[in-house]
Amino acid sequence: MSADDSALPGDQNEGSDPPEQVKESAVGLVAAYADNDRDELDRVIPPATDHADAVVSELKVLAAFLSRRVQETGVMWKPVDSREAVARTVAEMLPPELEFAVSTAWEAHSLGEEEIAERFTLGDPMIYAHMLAAFCAAIGLAVYKQAELVSTLRQVSGLGE
Repeated sequence: MSADDSALPGDQNEGSDPPEQVKESAVGLVAAYADNDRDELDRVIPPATDHADAVVSELKVLAAFLSRRVQETGVMWKPVDSREAVARTVAEMLPPELEFAVSTAWEAHSLGEEEIAERFTLGDPMIYAHMLAAFCAAIGLAVYKQAELVSTLRQVSGLGE
């Protein structure tokens, strides 16, 4: 099997849209956090882990969209708000050691301390995925109801209802 044969059909090429599975995983992570649904989170983690870097990339797009949306609506949202919201969102959803890594890495990230954030992620892109998904859920719920948030993120990602 060549290196090319190991690629998943529809894997992301530079400049192309991410595959639907990546988009579904990203939106699924946000939805699980927004709904505070541990069972759903447990269901969406394995497929997200299979394409963690691409999921992180998609979550960055969603986070940027939601950050702009919050600014447009005039909802007050400061870095301290995001730190508290991410910590609150992951509380009881993740095992304690992962909860700590996600909360601490997000705190460093929100202060612009990327090297420190990277240390707390231990090189695991899923910690970034959890950080971004929890952030998207928290900031998204500041401007949308839960069902509306998920529907909007599906539209932004180019997924059908």
